[in-house]
Amino acid sequence: MIKREEVYKIGIFNKPHGIHGELSFTFTDDIFDRVEAEYLICLLDGILVPFFLEEYRFRSDTTALVKLEGVDTAERARMFTNIEVYFPVKHAEEAGPGELSWNFFVGFRMEEVHHGTLGEVTDVDTSTINTLFVVDYQGEELLVPAQEEFIIDIDQKHKVITVDLPEGLIALDETEEV
Repeated sequence: MIKREEVYKIGIFNKPHGIHGELSFTFTDDIFDRVEAEYLICLLDGILVPFFLEEYRFRSDTTALVKLEGVDTAERARMFTNIEVYFPVKHAEEAGPGELSWNFFVGFRMEEVHHGTLGEVTDVDTSTINTLFVVDYQGEELLVPAQEEFIIDIDQKHKVITVDLPEGLIALDETEEV
């Protein structure tokens, strides 16, 4: 059985394309094209299920047409409409430096050299020019800049990002109001 911590989300199947079972796939990470992976993982009824890739071709930098083994008709392909697609972390770890997408880091623990554990990265905000890690810090949302000069180490095996943030960037030592 595939566990949630063994995968990370890379996109969603939108709808069937044509009559031969191809699916329109909107992705946030093209890792499936950059490393040797024979399958994608779909979330079906709360269960992570692998499906072997027969072929795929890109339509743009965020969409592709994907053909899965055993999905040969438009009717069968319709079952995958709006299904989330995941990728195995173990294959993503084979990617070299600079080849990982930001979504790969969701689920990593973030530690700051002076403050210790900040929390888990729950999302990565790439909507602006400055990419931000969204960290769950004691139930609060903490935004940490994903800047090379702040990142000391990334331990992919243990899923830990170590950062050294400038004083005042995060106000963790604030005294509570009386």
